[in-house]
Amino acid sequence: MSSEPISLDQALASFTERWSPRIVAAVNDYDVRVAKVEGEHVWHVHEHTDEFFLVLDGELHILLREPAGERTVTLPKGSVFTVPRGTEHKPYARVPSEILVFEPTGTLSVGDRHDEVPSHMDATTGHALTRRS
Repeated sequence: MSSEPISLDQALASFTERWSPRIVAAVNDYDVRVAKVEGEHVWHVHEHTDEFFLVLDGELHILLREPAGERTVTLPKGSVFTVPRGTEHKPYARVPSEILVFEPTGTLSVGDRHDEVPSHMDATTGHALTRRS
């Protein structure tokens, strides 16, 4: 991790892949990750941790399967939402969007249980941030 400030704009400009988070910082035992998103993620569950989302640009939708049934949470730019641990969810973005996610280091981007991971998505615990020259 860098001991210098990180520009989120520069971090996001350093990669083009969708659903492939980059680790921009660490806080105690948590990663701060940024990702470009578009299209659908997979239904998945994080059994032992909540998942925090902040929409930096665009709009993110999160389908939730809760005891009362399914619902969709819509997050415009500047909105935050936490998916509670154990809640099956499926993020998607109708337009290219950018998000920041806060979760424990080592948390897999497709959760502990998930649908089949399509080729346009990266099942990862986050990639190190690299800078373009």
